Amino acid sequence: MQLWLAILLIVVAAIISGAVCFFMGIEHRKKIAEAEIGSAETEARRIVDEAVKEAEAKQKEYVLEGKDEVHRFRTETEKDLNARRKEVQRQERRVQQKEETLDRKMDNLEKKEDNVSKKLKQAEEKLAEAESIKKSQFDVLEKISGFTKEQAKDYLLKNLDGELTHEKAIRIMDFEQQLHEESEKRARNIISLAIQRCAADHVAEAAVSVVPLPNDEMKGRIIGREGRNIRAIETLTGVDLIIDDTPEAITLSCFEPVRREIARVALEKLITDGRIHPARIEEMVDKARREVEAIMKAEGERAVLEVGVNGIHHELVKLLGRLRYRTSFGQNVLEHSIEVALLSGMIASELGMDPTLAKRAGLLHDIGKALDHEIEGSHVEIGVDVARKYKESEQVIHAIHAHHGDVEAKTVVACIVQAADAISAARPGARRENLENYIKRLQKLEEVASSFEGVESCYAIQAGREIRIMVKPEVVNDERMIPLARDICKKIETDLEYPGQVKVNIIRESRAIDYAR
Repeated sequence: MQLWLAILLIVVAAIISGAVCFFMGIEHRKKIAEAEIGSAETEARRIVDEAVKEAEAKQKEYVLEGKDEVHRFRTETEKDLNARRKEVQRQERRVQQKEETLDRKMDNLEKKEDNVSKKLKQAEEKLAEAESIKKSQFDVLEKISGFTKEQAKDYLLKNLDGELTHEKAIRIMDFEQQLHEESEKRARNIISLAIQRCAADHVAEAAVSVVPLPNDEMKGRIIGREGRNIRAIETLTGVDLIIDDTPEAITLSCFEPVRREIARVALEKLITDGRIHPARIEEMVDKARREVEAIMKAEGERAVLEVGVNGIHHELVKLLGRLRYRTSFGQNVLEHSIEVALLSGMIASELGMDPTLAKRAGLLHDIGKALDHEIEGSHVEIGVDVARKYKESEQVIHAIHAHHGDVEAKTVVACIVQAADAISAARPGARRENLENYIKRLQKLEEVASSFEGVESCYAIQAGREIRIMVKPEVVNDERMIPLARDICKKIETDLEYPGQVKVNIIRESRAIDYAR
């Protein structure tokens, strides 16, 4: 028990001694901290004092610099103001000088106006005096001549009209001669270059409508029992088969060339095959129709590639291929269209125009002939409708519409297509024309020329390319020949249709005949 008490006393004593030591340490550290705080406050006051002193020194330095800057700025400003004052004074002196100059000019102008007014007044007085003298002279002239003013004017105008008629005819003749020479030279050069560059293989091609037979026995097989074979061929193809005494040949007759070509191909296949009966005929006709359609498409594409035109609607390409089996006056229309396209492109190039547009218009100008057997109307109207349907440009449509003169040509491309069409049609051997139509055209040409007063006789020569007109010398004088030739040309252009051009040649001859006895 005493041991535990002793231990407890020892522990309590240790705790008390530890607490005393702890409090003594705290007091010691407090004193040390107070001493350090005091020294820090002293150092802070020293730093603040030094900063204040330094700031005051900087402030004085900045104030001095600011004063120097203000002084410098004030000096520069005063210099600038002095320079501006001098410039303003100089401008004021110039303005003052100009005002003085203007005042002097105004004074001079006023003096000149006064002088002009005086001169105008004098001129009016002299004009009035001249009018009075002129009137008195007219009165004297009227008394001397016995003519009034109006009568004298009519007399002079009549004399002048007679003199001017001769002068006018001479001037017109010179001008027309010069213009004709220049234009003919230029046109001949352009056309000759185009024709020379366009070397067409052929310009005419006859439609084949005769099918050769290996022997005359084949005719009976084509006719068939009671004519069933020939009826089947005619019904399926729409052509008429003419079987006559012509040896080893059958003639196909049809106004539509594509159907005639289908019938020809089908008949040749039947003859080659040897089996001729209605079922075989139907099979061969369908096969021939497909072949002909393929040929037409290929021919249309060939024409487009040959001409070098892109972007044509595929239906128009097919219609171009149909022209392979279409002829006009014996001329193959597809070859004619290709030739017109090439000529148009070359002429357009020579004139500095767009050759592609001219080629396109030339290639499509006769596109209506592919459908003129199926649609009513002229091939021009059909071509215009077809081109408009497949979205061709207005220039191409107008060229198609104007290439035969149905409407007036308003674009250069239309005129080029007209010229190229005439050149292609006028090639030697390009077209055939029956004798009756040829004679009628020559007679109409002579009738037009004979309808004018003073024409004694006329003769159409050079296949209608020239007409020579003999006039009565006592009715038509030299001055009237030029206007008469122009009037005849206009009437020929209005009343007749002809390829190329017609030369009007007027001949006037005066003879004096006497006999020495």
